[in-house]
Amino acid sequence: MNIIIVGAGRVGESVAENLVSERNDITVIDTNPVRLRGIQDRLDLRGVVGNGIQPSVLDEAGARDCDMLIACAPQDETNLVVCKIAHDLYNVPTTIARLRSPEFETGSPLLDKTGFAVDQVICPEESVTAYVQKLIEYPEALQVLEFARGLVSMVAVRAFAGGPMVGHNLAEIPKLVPKADMRIVAIYRHDQAVPADGKTRIEAGDEVFVLAPTAQVRTVLGALRRMDRPVRRVMIAGGGKVGLRLARQLKDSHQIKLIETDTRRCEYLASQLPASTLILQGDSTDEELMEDENVREMDLFIALTSDDEDNILACLLAKKLGARRVIALINRRAYAELVQGTTIDIAISPAQAVIGELLAYVRRGDVEAVHSLRRGAAEALEAVARGDEKSSKVVGRRVDQLGLPKGAQIGALVRGLHKEGAEPRVLIAHHDTVIQTDDHVIVFLPRKRMVPEVEKLFQVGATFF
Repeated sequence: MNIIIVGAGRVGESVAENLVSERNDITVIDTNPVRLRGIQDRLDLRGVVGNGIQPSVLDEAGARDCDMLIACAPQDETNLVVCKIAHDLYNVPTTIARLRSPEFETGSPLLDKTGFAVDQVICPEESVTAYVQKLIEYPEALQVLEFARGLVSMVAVRAFAGGPMVGHNLAEIPKLVPKADMRIVAIYRHDQAVPADGKTRIEAGDEVFVLAPTAQVRTVLGALRRMDRPVRRVMIAGGGKVGLRLARQLKDSHQIKLIETDTRRCEYLASQLPASTLILQGDSTDEELMEDENVREMDLFIALTSDDEDNILACLLAKKLGARRVIALINRRAYAELVQGTTIDIAISPAQAVIGELLAYVRRGDVEAVHSLRRGAAEALEAVARGDEKSSKVVGRRVDQLGLPKGAQIGALVRGLHKEGAEPRVLIAHHDTVIQTDDHVIVFLPRKRMVPEVEKLFQVGATFF
């Protein structure tokens, strides 16, 4: 695909990095030539210096032959105007805008073709907030991702000694946990993938990826580790857009302490949040402050400032002082990889949180959802089986007849999602499961280079019309 990205900030750069790796032709527009040069030196893409709202700049970037435009400039206004110009002047088929304001949502009349012509809204702050909320709901998990309108979840969890499945091989799962219908699609041991077949034994410390009906997620977690007590007390470092969004979401159900360095921002936060939320002016890397505010009593400490180093230091300090669980927001991929295996429980990347939303538009075939896993190395996607046995390579065939790339696994199907009046059914996939028309198929890919092969499987042949 020919893709134009407007804005070479952290989100734009991460989006470009992900899309370049999939053999797309990428052009990045930015007003900062130094930043553009740095990206061009690192990635195989074209850079155009200029303001993306100017038609002459879009012309130079190749807007006339563009398949998709992604507007990631810092200002919402710029992104809206860019999408409007791209649609009206250049007939760009798909326009995506990063919009921070909650006033603009996908499907809003303001964003339709007669308005700003935005096909899809991405908001890293909203995506991060939703991501964190799932981790608060399931404190035992490293990651929780939903598919098929929330009916199926993929859970990443660290196996602990004492879990019913730990020390046993995968073939024993039905006997060990008879009440849970699940499929383990991947196991990583010492950061290396091990085969997820019936002979594989789960060991303490393994990172396990499991697909299961969402209603059974807690049972699945309990089979791999002891269940933690619910998260009730949360300390948030950073009162920016993400910190404020999260505090608003949790204010009615959790005890919140929010630490912010800027005095004026503290005053604004106090005006936006109820009196029950304690706003503290101070530095989250200040050991004395953290001790005075009893960080040791926190169920969760989460650092959401705009400074990666501060977030890492604050989390390390909070953990040292006794916080039960710590999460750091980290923009730089190198930093996120460095903290893996340290006392920081989870590192979250805002760009990785939204990349799946974009990939669903780039994927070929009928792809409903994409989730990036393990810092972009692996992927899980939800594809819809279209056509019939003559026109489709998957419909009417058993899972073991599909010829999936080695290591790729079909974990679950959702059947009846589009049938009016029918109750959708979640089917955990086995080797002899037969795929039917309109099934939503959830596939785990340990390496992104497998994506084209899987896309081809789900593309309908020319006979289906």
